[in-house]
Parts: sequence; structure tokens; C-alpha cells
Amino acid sequence: MNILHTSPLNELGYHFISGGYLPEGKDEYYLRDQQQPHTRTYRNLQPVEVDILIRNNNTSDNWQHILVTDGFNANQVRNCKFFGLIRIGKLDPVYREFHNLRVPVGLYNSTIISSDIGDNVCIDHVSYLSHYIIDEDVILNKINELATTDNAKFGNGMLKQGEEKKQRVRIEVCNENAGRAIIPFEGMLPGDAYLWSRHRADHTLQQKLMELTENQFDTRRGFYGVIGKRTVIKSCRIIKDVTIGTDAYIKGANKLKNLTIRSDADRKSQIGEGCELVNGIVGYGCRIFYGVKAVRFITASHSQLKYGARLINSYLGNNATISCCEVLNSLIFPAHEQHHNNSFLCAALLMGQSNIAAGATIGSNHNSRSADGEIIAGRGFWPGLCVSLKHNSMFASFTILAKGDYPSELNIHIPFCLVSNDVARDQLIVHPGYWFRYNMYALERNAWKYVERDRRTDKIQLIDYDYLAPDTIQEMIAAIEYLETLTPDDKDTARVQGFENSKRTVVILKVKDSIRLFKDMIRLHAGRCLMDHYKAHAFTSFEAFKQSIPHTTPAPKEWVNLGGQLILKDRVQQLIQRIKKGEIQNWEQVHAFYTEEGKTYETDKLEHAVTGWLQQEQKTIQHFNEEMFHQLLNNVLLLKQKMTHDIYESRAKDYTNAFRKMVYESDEEMNEVTGSLESNTFIQLQYQKMEELKLEVEVIRQKLNLTASQKVL
Repeated sequence: MNILHTSPLNELGYHFISGGYLPEGKDEYYLRDQQQPHTRTYRNLQPVEVDILIRNNNTSDNWQHILVTDGFNANQVRNCKFFGLIRIGKLDPVYREFHNLRVPVGLYNSTIISSDIGDNVCIDHVSYLSHYIIDEDVILNKINELATTDNAKFGNGMLKQGEEKKQRVRIEVCNENAGRAIIPFEGMLPGDAYLWSRHRADHTLQQKLMELTENQFDTRRGFYGVIGKRTVIKSCRIIKDVTIGTDAYIKGANKLKNLTIRSDADRKSQIGEGCELVNGIVGYGCRIFYGVKAVRFITASHSQLKYGARLINSYLGNNATISCCEVLNSLIFPAHEQHHNNSFLCAALLMGQSNIAAGATIGSNHNSRSADGEIIAGRGFWPGLCVSLKHNSMFASFTILAKGDYPSELNIHIPFCLVSNDVARDQLIVHPGYWFRYNMYALERNAWKYVERDRRTDKIQLIDYDYLAPDTIQEMIAAIEYLETLTPDDKDTARVQGFENSKRTVVILKVKDSIRLFKDMIRLHAGRCLMDHYKAHAFTSFEAFKQSIPHTTPAPKEWVNLGGQLILKDRVQQLIQRIKKGEIQNWEQVHAFYTEEGKTYETDKLEHAVTGWLQQEQKTIQHFNEEMFHQLLNNVLLLKQKMTHDIYESRAKDYTNAFRKMVYESDEEMNEVTGSLESNTFIQLQYQKMEELKLEVEVIRQKLNLTASQKVL
């Protein structure tokens, strides 16, 4: 049986904060007054204004509890019911228009309870508006319920006064059994989520992270919901315990509950038709449309949820898009894409720049035991059509999985590889360096597009989208060490164990050639870093250039992908120790750490690149001389020339393959549909960059007096 509480009508709109939580000497509006900037001077209604309001079919439990500014126009308030303390700003005789919605300024056909209404607000057919602070120039049109409760948390994982621990909202990332649960808070960055979800055996760290979070929450009851300037909300059903920034646009939502929607003039967030969002944080500039369901979630800035996507118990990083699919219990770093209705991702840590194809089921696999399996994948993870994986599995950066079912757990520790399940021969095939050999166009273009599509304005975490970076160089160095232990056959193929949790054969292709290829990439990366270092400082002598190169260890230091930002592992450990010692006392200081690490990234990356290259050459910094640098520049040019050629050729295959061409009547029709190869702007850009690289190398040679010993084609 539903229990319907009955109270006197004259109490409607009052006693928002129950007596037990109201500080002595304070009224129920004290927090509301703190939230509301004291820029307006309110007065009581004049008798003539009360007469007009009554004549316009308005009612109030107490006309003395309606306060207005001098710009108030009673003629623009019609058919409204007022309860509690209402404060109304000026109402000019104008109408507002937004996306073909034209509404007069004023209050019409609404029930309004204990709320502040700013200047020139348009409220029409809001059936129930309760305990909100509405800033100026807001449009609210056709809303069933817009209300705030006294214990509203607005999506943050806090506990209000008098609440039990079981009421705390957690986001159970990476693991279905809540073993890596994090506490959401407004402004949580991907690095924060990663830092908190790992190191679970370090109980001191976990307790300190909890303290950092709880210290930034105000646990008092009685805060009002806020709707920022120029926000437009129309044709929505239920909006409860939601605070909204400026310039947001919300239309046709079914249910929005316990949310913070971050938005401002430069980073406008939008929520569209049929969406149901509960217990979450929506970041700046996010777009959420068409039947999305999200529960216990964070979407970082400029991410998108579309077309019926489900996001549950998950963190979605910046500039990421999921549509049509289902994502559960996952922590996803920036620049993730998942667009298809029958793809499924669960209990996963994806480290960014990933793409989940149609039909891929990266899902729960309990194996008749607890739901504690996990998937961890480095940058550039790409499971192909209808791929199914078994937990637990791990993948190095830029692993692509060919279409098929993978019956056993996988540990793919070689980067840039193609993995395929050869059903006919009942064997797993690992092809290292596949991207460099056969798909340079996609590899290079992806790195380019992530930079172009990074819409963040507050780049607290520096993200390197290049496929050659400290994390991938680190993996290639480890891969070389492993591959050099193998004894390939005359086809350059080796049979190994350890990549799959099974007794069947695992075949690694192109072993020796992959060693050579990875060494080339390490060499290229070092050369590019050294060239960038030169350009940043414009050295006039080689000796000064050499002396400026940081070099403190004989072997490359280890790096961590901390939410998309690459940071030296020992620095992350220092951060952890500072948190545990209480030297870092809030998340703002953690974010300051990210910023400072971003400032030193180029220097740290340079040291790592040079150290890794010298290690592969079996040399030290003392061996580094003019001739060695000259040869490195030659190698950079030759490798870049080859890669530019491969970019062209990998795309050109699409124009010569008979099966691709057969759907077109002619080459002319194909060019009209797909665009001609010659007009491809990305390929043109690569040739332009090649020419620029030649000029840069020549300038460095001249400035540092490097003598050419061989001609570069």
C-alpha cells in the first residue's frame, strides 16, 4: 500500500530542512541565500500588483511571501500557483526564441514552490517547480516535475547528514563485484578514476583518497538546485535533484535524477529526447541524445552518448563516443569510439584511442565463479567484427583482433600486432608490427584525428595521441627482448606459449623482421624527439646540443598511462606517497600534479627516447657524436619517406582491389562516392610534412655543422 502523508496546505513550500538538521539561529533559507548572489534588491508586492496577479488567475498561500524587483511586471504572470517564499526578478515585455521555440518572458500555467527566479525568465506549463534557483534568461517550457529535495547530492558520492553508508553512490568500474569502486565527484578526471581504482591493496592510499573526496563535499541538507543563465529546458517529464550550468539545452528527456550537468557558454552540454540519466556527472560540452540510459556514471568533457546507448557503473573519458551499444563497469580513457547496437563492453579498463567494432562482446565471463573478471587494454585497442573475449585478458597498445571467437584468456604483450584465431589449424596467430606493415594510413590518420577532435579547453591532463610515445616505446623494447629469445624457422615464424591460456599452438609471424621494425620505430622516435628539442632551443653547436640532452639512467624508466596522460612511474609513486603522508590534501592538488607533469613531459619523453635508442644501439650518451646524430637524421628521413609511401599505398589498395571496385559502374563513380585518391587531403598533408621534415633536417645539419656522408633520397 502506498503511504500518502497529509499535512496542512499552508505548510506547502515550507520546512524544506527538517528541524533536526537546521542549525540553531538559522532559517530554512540560509543555504539558499548563500547560493544566491546578493546582487538584487527585493521588495514586497504592491497592492495593485497583487490585484493584477489575482485578476490573472494566480494564487498564493501568502502574497507577502512573494518578493520582486523593481522591474517586475505583474501582467506577465498568469495562471500560476505559488507556495512558500518566491523571489522574482524583472520581467520585460518581450519574448525569447531558441531553436524555433518562441515563448514570452514571464510565468505562465505553472505551480511554483519556494524558488528564486532571475531576470527575464520564461516559465510556461511547468506542472511542479520546487526549490530551485533559476538564473536570468532561462527558458522552462512544458516540464512535468522540476524539483530538489533537501538531501540532494547532484550526482556526487557524498552522504548527507543522517544518511547511512548504503545510500552512498559508487561507480563500480573495471570489475563487476565492486572491488574497484570509486566515489564520483564533480570535476573527476580520468587520472583520478584510474588512481583510485588501482592500488586496492594499499589501504592507506584508499582511505586518503576517500578523505580527499569527502573533504570537498558539504554534507549539510538544504541546498537548492541551480539552473544557470540562458539554459533552455523543454518538453521534459521528471528532473529531480539536478543542478545545471549555463547555456545547456535539454529537450524531451524522460528522467534526469541526481545529476550535475556541467555547461557554460563555450562548452554547452545538450541532452535530448527519451534520455534517462540517474546518479551521474555530465561533463562540459557533452551531448546525450535519443533514448540513452545512464546510471551511476561520469561522462568527461566533450564526450557523447547517442542512439539508445547504455552506460552503467562506468567512467567515459574525454572526446569519447558510444552509441547504440551497452557499456557496463568500465573505465575508459579519452578518445574511445563504440558505435554499434550489438557491441558490448563490460568489466574493462581501456586506455584510450580505442574502437569497438559491431558485434564485439567484450563481456562478463563468470566461468561459473564470481563476477570478478577483467580486461585491460593499452592505447589503440581495436577488437574487430564479432570478436568475443574471455576474462581475464590483457593487451598491449594498438592490438587489433581479427573477427572471431577467442576461446581462452589472452595475454598479448607485443604492441602493434594483429591477433587472429586460426580455426582451421586450431592455433592463435600473433603478427607483431602489423599496423606498420599493412595499415599505416589508419595508424597515422587516427593519431592526427584525435588531436583535431580534442575539444578540451581545460587540458589539465596532457594527452599524447602519437602512436610513438613512451608507453609504446616501452612495450616495443620489451617485445624486442622477448622476440630475441625465440628461434624462428626459415619462414621467420616461431611457435610459443604464454599468449593464451590453453595448450594449443601459438604462432608468431615475422619474428626477426619485427625486431628490425621495432628498432626502426625506436630510432625514429628518438630522432623526432631530438629534432623537437633542437627546434625548441635553436642550439648553435653540437656540443651545447649534446650537453642539454637529459640522461640519468642507463636504461629507460618505466611509464604509467594515468587516465590518458603518460607519466613516469616513479613520479606516480611519489604522488601516492605524498597523498598517504597528507602532503596532498585535496583533488585540486592532485590536478596540479598532472599539470606540472605535463610541463616536464617533453623533457622526460626526450630522455626516455634517447635512452631507449642508445640501449638498442648498445651505446651510451658518451658515444653520441656528430656522425651518430647525422646517421640518425638520415634514418629519420628514410623511415618517414617509407612510412609516407606506405600511407599512400595502404589507402591506394582501396582503389585497386577488384572486390571494392565491383560495386561501382566506373572509376569515375567510385571517385564521386569515395573521393579520389589524389584529392585525399590527409595524404596530401603527409607529403607536405615530408617536405617540411627534409627542410628541418637540412637546417639542423647546417646549424650544427653536420657533414653529410650519404645522400638522402
